[in-house]
Amino acid sequence: MRSALFLISLVLSTAGCSQPQEFDDKIGASSEGAKSVSARMESPDAEPVSLKEDAERYQFEWSYPAAAAAIPALAEKLDAMGAESLALLKDEANRDYETAKGESWEARPHSALTKWSVVANLPDYLSLSSQIATYGGGAHGNYTKTSMVWDKKAAQAVDGVEMFSSPVALGRALGSTLCDALNTQREARRPTPVEPGSTEWPNNCPPVSDATVLVGSSNGETFDRIGIYFGPYTAGPYAEGDYELNFPVTGAVLDAVKPEYASAFSIKR
Repeated sequence: MRSALFLISLVLSTAGCSQPQEFDDKIGASSEGAKSVSARMESPDAEPVSLKEDAERYQFEWSYPAAAAAIPALAEKLDAMGAESLALLKDEANRDYETAKGESWEARPHSALTKWSVVANLPDYLSLSSQIATYGGGAHGNYTKTSMVWDKKAAQAVDGVEMFSSPVALGRALGSTLCDALNTQREARRPTPVEPGSTEWPNNCPPVSDATVLVGSSNGETFDRIGIYFGPYTAGPYAEGDYELNFPVTGAVLDAVKPEYASAFSIKR
């Protein structure tokens, strides 16, 4: 068994369920290229970090790219988040196995696999997304994406949606374009057309507050692309999977950005 030592800090939930091979296929996690925290903080040539722990009751993987490892404060934050994810996974798996003793059902190994990737690396910001796949012993697993934008000057992280005045403001800025793009993808997966203007799941248009907002760039200088991610069950049944939609930054979207982040965004040309 390979193990990794972390510092415990932020909570990253590992609730959900699916089999380990499904996780590997979903996030492409690997344990290659691991490097110690102390070495990463001393070396200007940072390497990707990939940590793995396999045990009888659980499987854990946590990785992040060299661009994140190169920023000591961010690397420390990600290590702490990974540590808390591992601690929570162990606790849930052990509780499940202890509960199953003497019962008519058998506990199954739990899993929590997380892979962080670069969405955009700008002079003042590093935009990351995490692909998370979890299994909690049930009939199937779950997976999702999260967002983190690291402000290099302020040395702090925000969620992508926090760069906007509110999820409602961003939703209004995207307008019907968001719903139209979602319905186009839905209709490609469904045998029947989506009911226009429906307010009931699974045909309604979910609010941005139910999505993960990713900020990207095509020019390497500013954020000029927006990603809207709806996980399983949010915009349709589990069998349909997740939905990821991409939009250019327009004048309306730019108006929805908080003033303190306005210089980080530009209209997509």
